[in-house]
Amino acid sequence: MSDQNDKLKNLKTSSMDRRLSIAKASLLAGTRWATANASSLFSSEEEKEKKRKKVMAEQANYLVSEIGKLKGSIVKIGQMMALYGEHFLPEEITQALNTLNNQTVALAWPAIKEHLQEQLGDKIHELTIDHEPIGTASLAQVHRATRKSDGLELVLKIQYPGVAEAIDSDMSLFKNMLKLTRMVPQTREFDQWFEEVREMMHREVSYDIEAATTRRFADRLKNDPRYVVPHIIDHYCTDKILCMTFERGVPINSPVMLSLPQERRNALGEASLEIAVREIFEWGEMQTDPNFGNYLVRLGNGDDIKDKIVLLDFGAIRQFDDHLLNVARNLIKAGYNHDSNAMVKAMTGYDFFDSIPQGIKPDMAKVFLLATEAFSSPENNPEMPVGLMDEHERYNWKKSQLHSRVMQQASKSMASRYFSVPPKEFMFISRKFIGAYTFMTVIDARTNVRQMIRKYA
Repeated sequence: MSDQNDKLKNLKTSSMDRRLSIAKASLLAGTRWATANASSLFSSEEEKEKKRKKVMAEQANYLVSEIGKLKGSIVKIGQMMALYGEHFLPEEITQALNTLNNQTVALAWPAIKEHLQEQLGDKIHELTIDHEPIGTASLAQVHRATRKSDGLELVLKIQYPGVAEAIDSDMSLFKNMLKLTRMVPQTREFDQWFEEVREMMHREVSYDIEAATTRRFADRLKNDPRYVVPHIIDHYCTDKILCMTFERGVPINSPVMLSLPQERRNALGEASLEIAVREIFEWGEMQTDPNFGNYLVRLGNGDDIKDKIVLLDFGAIRQFDDHLLNVARNLIKAGYNHDSNAMVKAMTGYDFFDSIPQGIKPDMAKVFLLATEAFSSPENNPEMPVGLMDEHERYNWKKSQLHSRVMQQASKSMASRYFSVPPKEFMFISRKFIGAYTFMTVIDARTNVRQMIRKYA
């Protein structure tokens, strides 16, 4: 962990100097941008494009370095824009935003302690709290603690003071910054996504929502020995503090995972996929942040004590309406049956689908059928490469190279321009499945996803 001297003494949230530094950075980027455009007036189209991309990358990196100095919600907004902005922001900007480091500098213990005393009052004396955080992010940091009365191990997720109150002004700041630079086309999609990110930001800092969601998932999975969900400890929860039991486990991408026998990795892969399937077919809400940090694995002994998946962080759960759920379910069922007509029929009821000419839909269906290859079988899907599914219908995710094959097919498709701005809800679902795909590939799990969908198909 960083030395005490590296830590912030306090957090400047939405003060005047934040506004000024961003405005200054944006104007500077805007003027450079205009100068660069003027200087390439007589160049060839190819040269202009090359120069434009170079300058845009420079501007974006400059702005991101300015944002990175500010901390708080503006950093998280940048990170969310990087995650979801690929469909409406120039590539150079999302690449620069991707460099915003999530391991932000921790707030020093004296400031955290003062904040904890304000929030918990005398209850703080019931706990022994580690001064060093076990995790820091742009909106909060996490400290381990022990309840003195019985030694119960806890974690406290402590939201930085002033962060929640700064979200709306930081969102406006971010939007104005992008407008001033003239690097981003101001479209209706851009505005819609901006509002979506604003909502996500507000949900992210609402610890009562996160606590309720954690309890819901714990209740759903309480009788399934494959999963562990932390218990919320209400006694130490406030608006700015979320307290739960500390749950042990190793990270998904830990080297020990790959040393597990294939069967154990398969079982862990199936357990994680089953959550995604049940979220769509049963629960109607989904953990939309497929970050590996949201999972741990508690290793068993390979015999009577089974491996378990520890599910962490329910701050990014999103509810979906019945219409969207039906569309998603029908797309998955069409993939299960590898039925092109059913896939075309499932594409309905959204402006996104309704704007696609009927003649192009079969071409788009091909992309969706490829994306759902693991749900089909060699019997109904003759295009499935040989050797990707064994006799137990277990799909070899790592060998499949599925993600790059889907991307290739999408770029060649007649419907390619319609993939550029899909409805935001579909972005969440596809991101979830890309996350699940990556999970399978990293632990090299071969899983039977067909049997999970069979009961709904």
